[in-house]
Amino acid sequence: MSIARIRGLLLRYFYCYSRSTFRILDIVFWPVMDLLVWGFLTMYMLKVNSSVPGVFTFLIGSVIMWNVLYRAQQAVSVSFLEDVWSRNFINIFVAPVRTFEFVAATCISGLLQSVCVSLIMIPLAYWFYQYNFGMLGYCMIPFFINLLLMGWTIGLITTAIIIRWGHQAEALAWAIPFLIQPICCVFYPADVLPAWLRTIALCVPATYVFEGMRTVLKGGSFATKDLIMSVVLNVIYAFLAALLFEFLFNEARKNGKLTKMNT
Repeated sequence: MSIARIRGLLLRYFYCYSRSTFRILDIVFWPVMDLLVWGFLTMYMLKVNSSVPGVFTFLIGSVIMWNVLYRAQQAVSVSFLEDVWSRNFINIFVAPVRTFEFVAATCISGLLQSVCVSLIMIPLAYWFYQYNFGMLGYCMIPFFINLLLMGWTIGLITTAIIIRWGHQAEALAWAIPFLIQPICCVFYPADVLPAWLRTIALCVPATYVFEGMRTVLKGGSFATKDLIMSVVLNVIYAFLAALLFEFLFNEARKNGKLTKMNT
């Protein structure tokens, strides 16, 4: 692994984003819109029925935390797609760039995007709704790390699928996060799900994060066993995603699909 090559890829992504107003807007616009729509909707719901004031804190916190996962996933899969669209993908691997270095650069890009989006949304939440994200305390650190790791994992799986099925699968880069959102229990507790779906939800690392977030916001403490379960699931899925990506990438390189994607 070469730190210099990873830094070079990161510098390229930085130039791509910094020189395109529309790319910057794409990163910032949708999270801010989510925050405004869900925030004002929740305020309206509280005016209609004020018997559940905790709903406000849960929903705003969930919107901010969900965007950590979503941005991490987007950075991995969309960075790959942008190289495909610009017909630069083959050029990257003609250079002495290893697959791991390419993935590492996109993951670091996801980390930076998630941090930037959070630093925008947290002050806005306080400005518009007097919402103090600091209520989570030190728990926000393991929450952030687990969601980040799950976002990277989903991004790797998405990219692997696109490599295998080509351009026709590109829409999955945006679809997959929202396909799994219902079983991540982002906006509601796992208890509201049917029994069979709840079983699936408990196999998703993000479920423990959002359940833990609601517990902390209610004044409780995040169960250590839930944190451990989230970490263990994340590590297992990340390992399997890396194997899947490596396998499908090598298969595509052997049968010429990578070259076809560049045309």
